[in-house]
This record gives sequence, structure tokens and C-alpha cells, in this order.
Amino acid sequence: MKTKILSFFITCLVAFGVQAQIDRSVQPEPGPAPKINLEEPETFDLDNGMKVMVVENHKLPVVTARLVIDNKPHSEAKPGTAALLSAMLGTGTEKISKDDYIEEIDFMGASVSFGSESAYANSLSKFFPRVFELMAKGALNPKFTQEEFESQKSQLIEGLKFSEKDVSSIASRMSNVLAFGKNHPYGEFATPESVESISLQDVISYYQTYFAPENAYLVVVGDIDDDKVKDLVEDHFEDWKKATPPVADLPAINPVKNTQINFVDMPNADQSELRVQNTIDIKMSDEDYFPLLIANQILGGSFGSYLNMNLREKHGFTYGARTSFDTDKYGASNFVASTSVRNAVTDSAIVETIKEIRRIRSEKVTEKDLELAKSKFTGNFVMALERPSTIAQYALNIETQNLDDDFYENYLQKIEGVTAEEVMRVAKKYFNADQMRIIVVGKGAEVVENLESLKLQGKSVPVNYFDKLGNSVKKPVFNKPIPAGVTVQSVYDAYIKAIGGKEAAQKVNSVIMTGTANFQGRNFDVVMKQTKDGKFLNELTMQGMVLNKSVFNGETGYNSVQGQKMDFTAEEIAEAKKEAGIFPELKPDVDSKLTGIETVNGEEAYVISSSDGKTKNFYSVTSGLKLQTLTIVEQMGQTVNSTTGYSNYKTVNGIQYPHTRILSPPGLEITINTIQVNEGITDADFQ
Repeated sequence: MKTKILSFFITCLVAFGVQAQIDRSVQPEPGPAPKINLEEPETFDLDNGMKVMVVENHKLPVVTARLVIDNKPHSEAKPGTAALLSAMLGTGTEKISKDDYIEEIDFMGASVSFGSESAYANSLSKFFPRVFELMAKGALNPKFTQEEFESQKSQLIEGLKFSEKDVSSIASRMSNVLAFGKNHPYGEFATPESVESISLQDVISYYQTYFAPENAYLVVVGDIDDDKVKDLVEDHFEDWKKATPPVADLPAINPVKNTQINFVDMPNADQSELRVQNTIDIKMSDEDYFPLLIANQILGGSFGSYLNMNLREKHGFTYGARTSFDTDKYGASNFVASTSVRNAVTDSAIVETIKEIRRIRSEKVTEKDLELAKSKFTGNFVMALERPSTIAQYALNIETQNLDDDFYENYLQKIEGVTAEEVMRVAKKYFNADQMRIIVVGKGAEVVENLESLKLQGKSVPVNYFDKLGNSVKKPVFNKPIPAGVTVQSVYDAYIKAIGGKEAAQKVNSVIMTGTANFQGRNFDVVMKQTKDGKFLNELTMQGMVLNKSVFNGETGYNSVQGQKMDFTAEEIAEAKKEAGIFPELKPDVDSKLTGIETVNGEEAYVISSSDGKTKNFYSVTSGLKLQTLTIVEQMGQTVNSTTGYSNYKTVNGIQYPHTRILSPPGLEITINTIQVNEGITDADFQ
């Protein structure tokens, strides 16, 4: 006990003595960055050209194998071929059916996946020999059947059709198309039409050409010894026939000479997607790589970055704004500042984005910002070293990115050595504020007028127009005049007539719709119930479990999300009452306004806005049918727009109902399978 007390007092005295000697008015100098000693993986080569790297780590009984074929970027004769190959690999082998292949992997609790030029396997070490064999057989002896090809082709086409309506997907596509060109591998993209033209033989030919060992690297990490890996690799990959994929010169990249706006009209857009970018040439092996990492982090790489603090925190334009850059050993890289903003502030967000880019080019960053950025990379690097896969990935990068052998050993020293002067230097070199391609994908009717009057540094910025395929087009007509005699009431009358007539619509007292919904490959069941007097129930379930439920009994209501019940607010109740009924057009809001003609999915539509401006309904000029509803809500101080698209109208009991609905966000597609009219509903449904 006396020893413990004595130790306590000694510790206190030492601490006091140290404290008394510290001058807290002076920030302590950071110590030198440690040099990391990385264990080098065991390596060997096969005669066919494949290189193998093995990292033993026996902390956990798990092994991971990753095959990467580092071919030079190449174009596809028919874009979408590589995606189909990725989808078809892993659907069985020449001797194992698809069901048996997947079932055996699942039984072992393993994971096996494939890309058009890659493969991956992960399992417990006791199962790894068999899992590795299944990965190898799936990669080298795939089963290409016409039936599987047609199934995967259909799924890919459906996914592409959906992405054609997604503003973010189009913005990402345009970012690459306009930066690199459609004839460059980084700029080409698949469309439903290009995929439709692909045959099974095209996929097989692509596989035979590019799935070759010449540029292949196999990395095995985990609870397994080198000799065992060598035996497995020789057993399953030694017979992989040697082949060299073709190599072609990459097209030249032509950056813009002056800053310009490239606009793509998406009439269904509830927000504008912005990409402010310029092409760069930066490799991981370049001396500028580490200063550019720090510069990007400070400009837009984190929540506290220049760009995010401006657009989100100061102005409330967006939920988040980021910058990023990619490296490429072939000289085709891109710097991008990206965000999604409200239509009304699209031009202002561009001005503020350019302002922050100019700021980091012209003002030295503070020591505080510099140290915070460095600490981010230091922390991530140290944490990554805890994972056995990191060493293998670093070894792979050294091989494929032409890095010095001590690149990662000196990583922390390189980060720590970056100065504020270097940050400004690389910002000037790579963030080309006067040669920016500003890509805006949004609703032209609401944003183009302000874009065309926008000025940067006192100079007007030209606006060029493109379609969704990256083709230059003439400026679209965004706001068409409303024909004489067309009113809110006439549009509603045309809608009621189109669905079956006023008399038939008034006879509908209740409707039950049941169907399925698809979101990111997962399927859900949907039930929607409505009554003429304004009650409704919407329910989303998966495998019998209720995920989301919304109920309104005409006076009160609630939302339930995974069992968490939230009563309707007074505002939500008022909104529910205003939209009450199966066909609100039969008793419309007298203060609604006809605000114009816009295009919805290629079809002209009359736009009718509610009296408070928070709801817009779009009715086809040609057919009279409702095409879309847009709702504007406030969430956490931000304005959020959501749309519901209506299509595939079919007649049930004399009335046309839309059998397909697409909710965006989140991109949920609902297919109605059955509709019951005037039967099956009780008051208990709305309790």
C-alpha cells in the first residue's frame, strides 16, 4: 500500500514539474513522421504471366483472394458488353449448375464475385481451398448459356432505362463524356440500344480477348501459408492459357480553353446536379501527388472543407458538397467539384464553388487547416495498416501504378512534409479556375434564365446545350405559351374524361391496389387503399415484415417506419385533407394555377400548381392523363423535392388507373398487379 501511495505522489510531482515547464502559449512542434516498415508479400510468377502475391496473417481464421487483370483501358465495340460479362461470370461453370454453384458457396458462408476483368473470394480458412477452387472454375471455366444471357441482358436494359430518368446518373455520365469524349474508354457508356445489339457471342469474344493472364495479379491474404497457396494456384491457374490482350493508343483529351456551362435539360429534375471540373494529368508516382491530396482535402474532401462550409453551412444550398480527383497512369484524370442544389440557387452555387476554388489558389491555407488535413491521412493510413488486406493492396499498387518500392514506407513522411506553399502551387496547377467545364443537369424551365445571365470575374459565361447522350443540341424551348381557352378547370375536365368520364369516376367509392416494388435489386410488396371521403393506407412490406406504413382516417393520421410510429403534424393533416379522395380533380383547390407547359419524359404536359406552391401536377397535353406529381417539403431547414411518375394506364371497371409508379427519390418503381374497386375496405383499415 505504501509503495502505491509513493508511486502516486511521484507521478503527481513529475506531472506538476512537466506542467510547470510547458509554455502553453506556444504550439508544440510536431514530431517527425515515423517511417513505416511494411512486410513484403511473398511473390511468385506462373509461366502464363500471372503474378501471385501472398500475405500471411494468422490473427483471424479468414482468407481472401483477389484476382485483378490490369489491362490497358480499351473501348467496347458495343458498350455494355463488359457489364454483361460481369453479370454472367459466377452463374455456374461448365460442370456445375448455377443453383449448385451459388448454394455451395452460401453453405460455406463464403463470398465469391466477379468483374469483367477481376474475381474475388473470401471465406473461413478451413473452407478456403474449396472456395478458391470455385472462384477459379468460375473465372476460367464459365458457363455461358443463352438463357442466362437473355436474363442478364433484360435486367441490364431495365436498369439503364431507369438511369435515363435519374438526374444524378446523367450528371455522372456527362462528367465523363464531356471530359474525355465518347470515343475514349473513360467516356463511353452503355444505353438500352447498345445493350440490345449485343449477342451472346459478343460476350464470349470479349471474355476470350481480355480475361487473360498476361496482366493478371492474384493477391491472397490471411490465415494460410505460402506453400499451400502455391499448391492451390498451380492446381487451378497453371493451365490458364497464355494470351496477350490487344493494346491500342488512347484518344487525345482536349480540355476547354475557357470556362463554360454545359447544360442538359431534365424536365423531371427536382434539383440541379452540378459538376465543376477540369481534366488533369496526375499519377500516384508524381511528386505533386501528396500536396494535391492535401489541397483537395482542404478544398472539398471533408465536412469542414472550404466548399462544404460555404454551400451547406453558410448558404444552405445543399446537404453536401465535395471535391475529388482521380489518378491515372495513362494521363487521363479529372478534378471534380460536385453537389446537388435547389433549382432557385443553381447559379449562386456555381459562383460560390468557383469562389472557393480561386480562394485556395490565391490564399495560403492556415496552419490549422493544413494540420487537420494531414491528420486525416495519417489516421486513415495507420488504421488501414491494421487490416491484412492493406499490405496486399499496397503491394498491388506498387506493381500496377509504377511506384517506388518504398512508396508506402515513406507515406507519412511525404504527407507531413507538405507545406502551405506547395498546397497553393498544386492548386494553381491542377484546379484550373479559368478553364472549368461547368456541367449542370437540371430543369431548364427554372434555371436556364439565371445561368445565361451568370458572370464570373465580371465576364459572361457561355452556355452550351447537350442531350443526355452528350450530343450538342440547340437551346430547347423550356416555357411554351399556354393556348387560349386552356384553364385549370379544362385541364381537370380533360383528365377526368381521359380516365373514363365524370359519371364513372363519381361511382368509385374505394380502391385497393396491390403490387410489387423494386429498389436496388430488392423486391417489396405494396398495398394502397383509398376511399372517396379521404381515408387512405399505404403499406410497404418485405417477406411479411412491415417496413413503412402511412395511415389517414380523414381527421388524423400517422407514419410508421419499421415499427416507430409518428403522428401526422397539423401541416400534414391539412395537406392530406386537401388531397383527399381518389380523384382530387373532381373537387379541385380553387386557388390552383395553370403555370405553363413543360416536358415530362418526352411528353408535353400542362403544369398545375397548388395555391401554396408546394405541389405541382403534370397532365399530358395530348392524352389528358396525369404524368407526374412533384411535392416540395421542408426537412431540417432544407428544401426537398420528390416526384411520383405515373404510366402504363390500364382500364379497370371502366376507369383507367396507372399501373406503374416511380417515386424519386429514392428511385422506387411500383408495379400494380391487382385493383379492387368498391370492395374489401373497412374502417378498421385506417386505425
